[in-house]
Amino acid sequence: MKRLLAASIAGLALLSGSALAADLPPAPMYKAPPPPAPVYSWSGCYIQGGGGYGMWNQDSNTETTDGLVPLSVRTTFGGRGWYGQAGAGCDYQATQNILIGAFGDYSFMDLTGQYMDPLTGLVGQEKESSSWAVGGRIGWIITPSIMGYTNGGWTQAHFNQVNFGTLTTGALVGVDIAATTYNGWFLGGGTETSLAGFFGLPLPTGLFLRSEYRFSTFEAKDVPIVFSATGAPFGLSDHVNKYVQTIGTELVYKFNWMGH
Repeated sequence: MKRLLAASIAGLALLSGSALAADLPPAPMYKAPPPPAPVYSWSGCYIQGGGGYGMWNQDSNTETTDGLVPLSVRTTFGGRGWYGQAGAGCDYQATQNILIGAFGDYSFMDLTGQYMDPLTGLVGQEKESSSWAVGGRIGWIITPSIMGYTNGGWTQAHFNQVNFGTLTTGALVGVDIAATTYNGWFLGGGTETSLAGFFGLPLPTGLFLRSEYRFSTFEAKDVPIVFSATGAPFGLSDHVNKYVQTIGTELVYKFNWMGH
């Protein structure tokens, strides 16, 4: 009798458990973890090409070729024009927001102005025809597709020969300043913006638009005035300080752009 009672109680418990289980909602299905956040990187190398507008200013005074004795006050004049540029570089994204890089570029220039010798009043056309620069930059990544940066380094500029003439008629007088190369340094800065998806156009994901301002200053030089026919010293030299500013826009193609 006791065994029958125990079996009956056990059976009731099993039936009650089954009924309660039937009333419970189904167990939730397993959910996969969310996908990881997209990863982007500015590290890698690039090529660039573009151009812009530039200007050079010059401070100059006349002096003797022998002994470099000053003979005039300092005069300022300059030139303006357009330029084209090509270059390449590599970057490394050091942190989520900080980038460091190195680069080099070469510019074909037509920055032309009038050169005047402060003592004699002789004038001639002077043109900056080319320049190159190498340096480094530090960038701040604002979004995965926008960065601001500052840069600096070494630069060299080439100015063509100046053939002197009279101020009134421009007739050549047979003296000139030879083509001269100036060495210096530069500082600049700008922005880069991804063109991926720009206005819905099917542009490469590694294509960027760069806008940059650059200021260059060059070491002072004593450039002799010589007779055009023989190259013999005329007896006068000009002490010259050059400054160049450029504002340009380039298209930049990054080899391994991984932005989103």
